[in-house]
Amino acid sequence: MNISTRQLRAFVAAAKHQHFTRAAKEMCLSQPAFSALIKTLEEDLGAQLFARSTRKVELTPFGRLFQTFAQQSLLETDTALRNLQDYASGRIGRVHVAALPSIAANWLPSVFAQFRQDFPAVTVGLKDRMSENCIALLADGEIDLALATASHYSVELEREFLWRDGFHLICPKDHPLARQSEPITLDHIAAYPLINFVRFSSIRQSLDASFGERRVNTVLELEHLATVGAMVERNLGVSLVPSLTLYQFDSPALAVRPLCEPSLYRNIYIFRRKNRNLTFPAKALYDLVLKHVRDLGAAGES
Repeated sequence: MNISTRQLRAFVAAAKHQHFTRAAKEMCLSQPAFSALIKTLEEDLGAQLFARSTRKVELTPFGRLFQTFAQQSLLETDTALRNLQDYASGRIGRVHVAALPSIAANWLPSVFAQFRQDFPAVTVGLKDRMSENCIALLADGEIDLALATASHYSVELEREFLWRDGFHLICPKDHPLARQSEPITLDHIAAYPLINFVRFSSIRQSLDASFGERRVNTVLELEHLATVGAMVERNLGVSLVPSLTLYQFDSPALAVRPLCEPSLYRNIYIFRRKNRNLTFPAKALYDLVLKHVRDLGAAGES
């Protein structure tokens, strides 16, 4: 049995009007075409739905039973179609993002807030992870977008450059480097105990590459920025951190100094899967990230 939604709508219209001509007008059909549609439905069901007279039509007992089925079926169909249309237009759905913690805590909340205003019914999932983990999640298809820094990544991924993140020195207010008048270099920093980052972090990888053959006195290897700040405050060492993380070190006990090392930086990218169309909400968030970065650059804050 193959009953169409058009047949169901015709039946519901006839049951409502109890008149084929008025029901046919609602369906934008001629009266003969409408009658043929109802007749085909009755033949498909093998039962009469209406008792006809010259003035009106009435539901048969079987027709009354079928009315409940028809109304429920149309309700479910219309609801499903609306949901599909909402999903296709980006009004509902879900976007999964992974980002470096420094990005997730710095400017990404502003992007998410704007996205929620634009797409209030779309849910955004966020994983704040180290770069390698962000890239792995994207490669495995667990997320839609990754905001990370990486020189090596799967050929199945593509990236777009966002900005170059420079480094700053963090030290106690009374530290000799805080009072130094000449530009601070890696040679200056190598003379002091260094609070470094764990080896799998993008910060550590950038630092190791820049220090090169210099002998570095690493006294601690830490993962969390708050811990780094607390240790520096206690004068256990100095540290080098990216510009994106400076909000973590806003303390009267700490000095923040720019580093005169043009070669020390990390590039931040937005990654997506290659040759895979983003969903409408994911594409909207992707575009919003690019716009936000352009606006920051125009304001001189990148």
